[in-house]
Amino acid sequence: MFRRLSLFLILLLPAFVNGQEFICQVQVNAPQVEGSEKKVFQTLQQSVYEFINNKKWTNFIYKPEERIECSVMITISDRISSDQFKGKINVVLQRPVYKTSYNTTILNYLDKDFDFKYVEYEPLQYNDDVYTSNLTSVLAYYVYIFLAIDADSYSKFGGTPYYEKARAVVNAAQNAPEKGWKAFENMKNRYWLVENMLNSSYSPLREGIYEYHRLGLDIMTDNIDLGRSAINDCLENFQRANREKPGLFVLQLMMDAKRDELVNVYSQASPMDKTKAVNILKELDPANSSKYQQIMATTK
Repeated sequence: MFRRLSLFLILLLPAFVNGQEFICQVQVNAPQVEGSEKKVFQTLQQSVYEFINNKKWTNFIYKPEERIECSVMITISDRISSDQFKGKINVVLQRPVYKTSYNTTILNYLDKDFDFKYVEYEPLQYNDDVYTSNLTSVLAYYVYIFLAIDADSYSKFGGTPYYEKARAVVNAAQNAPEKGWKAFENMKNRYWLVENMLNSSYSPLREGIYEYHRLGLDIMTDNIDLGRSAINDCLENFQRANREKPGLFVLQLMMDAKRDELVNVYSQASPMDKTKAVNILKELDPANSSKYQQIMATTK
């Protein structure tokens, strides 16, 4: 695994004491919640930060420069009681691009089903395969999703063990009263995210994640044409997954994260590559066809 950028190394140094896996920025906001007892949100922010950054999530030793860069923003819309909250959680995963100072976003997802209980100063308890609370289960779920997608970007299907961990979190939460865990609720929730990633019918999507990052972006500094060729392969794999199931949830998440970047990747491509890419991108993400058309307006 290539050296990761340590952009927040100094600011987040305490998280490195135990040699853990993440550099995760955590923010808790409650702009709509009235009242003077706002300190609980600061305490919650610190608790979530320590839960993600200080816990050992894998059996591997991550060097400081290898830690996974991500962010978690919790926005609380309502304080139902002293220890019960309603809100949403935005999770963002980034990955450094080899031989550059650039970080590429792999996941940027707003999960709107996030109701939880939190007692101030009470330690956050979590065990794999056991549903203890919605707060810790949701956090653990996204930690494993971060680990899985990051691993897929470095090694073909390398994230499978972590997707399995995320699926175990989902399975343990099937009797939870909170939303987001069950297949029948809707087609775009935590259940379906991990189901899509582990479904062999959509394996071209995960192959594409590897091609895009390890064989594509990581190579472009040394050989831009070779790197772009791998991204061409990635788009073809995305197309295969999309034709297997149009509107696939995880593919839409990938397009949301990569849309602007793809326009930049192809802005200086050959006319043939531009035309092929634009046609595929419009098929994958028809609502944003006009953005991809910008690719054709640039000249090499």
